[in-house]
Amino acid sequence: MGLDFYYTVGSPPCHAVQMTAKAVGVDLNLKPINLAAGEHLNPEFIKINPQHTVPTLVDDGFAVWESRAIMVYLVEQYGKTRILYPSDPKARAVVNQRLYFDLGTLYQCFAGYFYPPVLEKVPHNPDNLKKLENAVGFFNTILDGQTYAAGDNLTVADISLVATVSALEAAGFDLSKYPNVVGWLDKCKATTPGYDINEAGLVEFKKFLNRN
Repeated sequence: MGLDFYYTVGSPPCHAVQMTAKAVGVDLNLKPINLAAGEHLNPEFIKINPQHTVPTLVDDGFAVWESRAIMVYLVEQYGKTRILYPSDPKARAVVNQRLYFDLGTLYQCFAGYFYPPVLEKVPHNPDNLKKLENAVGFFNTILDGQTYAAGDNLTVADISLVATVSALEAAGFDLSKYPNVVGWLDKCKATTPGYDINEAGLVEFKKFLNRN
């Protein structure tokens, strides 16, 4: 079995895949991609992934990209149980909703506020900060009365979301107004397999945010 994982150190979505791999007990053949050097534009990588994005997983010739799709694939292909991604349609629907919330709302708002100053050399946009605060507020409400993001057990939704929220924390976003998020984050830090990978990656993420 060969699981080639094309990734960038410091990328929260890449951390989420690495934590999921740890949770299902598979080893990834790490293939770092230096985006600043344009390695994602190499013809060999574009042949694998025409969108030339990371993370990308290649499993014995089968390529899949987008972190949340990779995470679900790893659980379905290699997981010994379905706890991380339940088979019951209603339980799975809740996990999917949380994954899509992370992708389309929370991570999008996070990137919309924190990335332009680094990538485009523009000031932080206060309107985008309001959108981000609203998104975190939605998540705080979702977590009300919940043990984890989608129920009583850790799922891929938590792994994806903890990569995003821990990056928010590392970026200096004030989470203190969102007590449910703070409690959930502390729980996930203690119970997510491979969380140490995420912590190490956040060191590089901070360097990315602080580069001139």
